[in-house]
Amino acid sequence: MDAFVSTLGEGLRNSLLMAYEVWWALVLGFAISAIVQAWVPSERVERSLSGSGPLAVLRATGLGAASSSCSYAAIAIARSLFAKGASAATALAFQFASTNLVWELGLVLWVLIGWQFTLAEFVGGFVLIGLMAAMLRLFVSPRLERHARRHAREAPAGHTHDHGSHGGGGGTGWHGRVLSLDAWTQVAGYYRADWAMLWKEISIGFLLAGFIALLGDDFFSFLFVEDAPAAVRTIENVIAGPLIAVLSFVCSVGNIPLAAVLWSEGISFAGVMAFIFADLIVLPIVLAYRKYYGTAFALRITALMFVTMVIAALIVDALFGLAGLIPTERPTTDDVFGEIGLDYKLALNLLGAIVFSSLIYLSVRGSAQGARHDEQLAGANLRRTPDAVHAGPPRHRS
Repeated sequence: MDAFVSTLGEGLRNSLLMAYEVWWALVLGFAISAIVQAWVPSERVERSLSGSGPLAVLRATGLGAASSSCSYAAIAIARSLFAKGASAATALAFQFASTNLVWELGLVLWVLIGWQFTLAEFVGGFVLIGLMAAMLRLFVSPRLERHARRHAREAPAGHTHDHGSHGGGGGTGWHGRVLSLDAWTQVAGYYRADWAMLWKEISIGFLLAGFIALLGDDFFSFLFVEDAPAAVRTIENVIAGPLIAVLSFVCSVGNIPLAAVLWSEGISFAGVMAFIFADLIVLPIVLAYRKYYGTAFALRITALMFVTMVIAALIVDALFGLAGLIPTERPTTDDVFGEIGLDYKLALNLLGAIVFSSLIYLSVRGSAQGARHDEQLAGANLRRTPDAVHAGPPRHRS
């Protein structure tokens, strides 16, 4: 019993230390994402995603990078775009961009395991999208795509991310928005909604990382081939990485803490990247694909994404190896989880707490004002209704 309590305490301690390590980066990343979502108009981009050529894929990539990093929201929005006429290529490009080319993910990667991984994540995101567009027809025929679109139009939307109008927000330009309380209230609405969608994934990610780090070297030696040629080890790792991601059920920013633990325990650079890329093929999301598009299309795009994730990880590994950008030193477990002290991290986390509290306060305040406005409108309608009833039908003079 004492051993169990000790292990539980140590795992929770690791999880809390890692959360402390990246708190400020999460707050800053979500704030930047919320500003982009609130102040950058996206309606015109959405209307232009019906094509399947390079320009349409680039536009979908831009929209995805400016959107939420929540994997569940990303696939729901992609389904909506696909049902409205976007091609499979642009819908999938949106998904890859919204989960690989976003601020908060890059910041957390930088803090936990280094800027090289952040750069690799962004480079790999574009490689993923290019490979997906090039290989799509090897997995999905035009006939299957048409059938999936009909299915998508009839499927429920699921986890959406529509909690405010796109763009706008107090003033006609960025200067006007920066000085507008209404504009910041709109940002706060997106900020609060992003946290509401992702707090479970992030919390599970920290908990998994905290407890998996306690498993010991024997466990990781079993997972990752060590006594083998470099090429064999790399290939095994890029296949093992996505499989671990699928079984962990964690996606979006939530899988970065576990990626840090895997890196510290011996997985290769390519394996880390393949693991991070795989957040769009975890089991709950594959089941969502089946609901949205039907079984055949879901299985084929899942296979397509798995193949592109493995190849993209190998390409990024080769490019970074040639450029000498793959880190040669791995952090220890203590380095990954960090410690609490009187340093710059404490100052940044206190600043993060102020930003977080301020935006949440603005969001709650905006919701309360909106509720009062709705009540006033409802009251006005009720006051008008009795007058109309008592007045009776209009009289006509003879």
